[in-house]
Amino acid sequence: MKLHEYQAREILAKYSVPMPPAEVAETPEQAREIAQKYGGDVVVKAQVLMGGRGKAGGVKLCSTPDEAAEFTASILGKKLKSIQNPEGMVVERVLVAKRVDIVEEYYIGILLDRARQQNVAMVSAAGGMDIEEVAAKTPEAIAHIPVNPKWGLWEYEVREGLRKIGFRTDKIGAMASMVRKLAQAYNAEDATLVEVNPCALLSDGSIVAADAKVSIDDSALFRRPQWQAFADDAADDPIEAEAARRGIAYVRLDGNVGVLGNGAGLVMLTLDEIARAGEKAANFLDVGGGAQAERVRECMELVLMDERVQAILINIFGGITRGDEVAKGVTEALAKLDVKVPIVVRIEGTNAEEAREILSKANLIAAQTVQEAAQKVHELLSA
Repeated sequence: MKLHEYQAREILAKYSVPMPPAEVAETPEQAREIAQKYGGDVVVKAQVLMGGRGKAGGVKLCSTPDEAAEFTASILGKKLKSIQNPEGMVVERVLVAKRVDIVEEYYIGILLDRARQQNVAMVSAAGGMDIEEVAAKTPEAIAHIPVNPKWGLWEYEVREGLRKIGFRTDKIGAMASMVRKLAQAYNAEDATLVEVNPCALLSDGSIVAADAKVSIDDSALFRRPQWQAFADDAADDPIEAEAARRGIAYVRLDGNVGVLGNGAGLVMLTLDEIARAGEKAANFLDVGGGAQAERVRECMELVLMDERVQAILINIFGGITRGDEVAKGVTEALAKLDVKVPIVVRIEGTNAEEAREILSKANLIAAQTVQEAAQKVHELLSA
């Protein structure tokens, strides 16, 4: 679960992470009042769950309360679009932060590095909006420090990592303290990401988190009821939000082939075969083991909610999931829903013969292998 910056700040404050004063505004008048409180010199930042909001025009340095109010009025209710989120997100609130005199910008990110198979603290002396370029062109400028999931980071580990990237020696102590606090928050709050960009050196010599991004592990929400207040359904994809409410593993992708399978590995294989056939999947959907007809029908409903879907590929290998139950669910969905797209089905395993018999009566397109199914989808979409 991604958090807005103002929510991330609330979490980081628990771990004494230094940050400039800031408050949330939902109207231009509120933005004006907050800016007045901070002396007029503020930064107004759109609160949207997407990257690249600065380059998208969602952040503005303001010198007067009126300017803060005018900028707030210009973006509230509007869509911000970025390279990371071309569809855009509507701005419903802004964060008005006291402007600070930044001398240098750094980067800190605590996250799971899947290549290294461990949590790491990524630290760079070059932060700000161009950190992606730094990572691509000069990866040696970024320190990767392993974060122990139990005790976090020892100070000597952080200091050693900072020295390796040539971080200024007079600020290593303050920077190490910041990195360790963020790692502590990452471990304690079941986070999947804690990022500060920029981590700013101010003219008075202090180091503060001038921006904050936190993502929480969805699988940990059951033991973190306080985070439910942070849920923002409006920011989620509506189909993903509905899938979450139904307890269905669904991820929206950017293609036009709806996918339904059982088991994450089999679904990922299906996505690969669709791509190999020259098409792109519209979603990842795992019906789960032992799915009954009603569950399959619900999954079909989710796939068909996506108006981009032009064909559906169903790939089931029956173990504890019975093929005939899947077939019943598909036919029930066809009877209930106005299905206007072709459906290709590949079912093997438990009760596969019964499943094929049920599906043959529904005039669906059958396939023996996932490769054959993907190729048939490609032929249908190319016709």
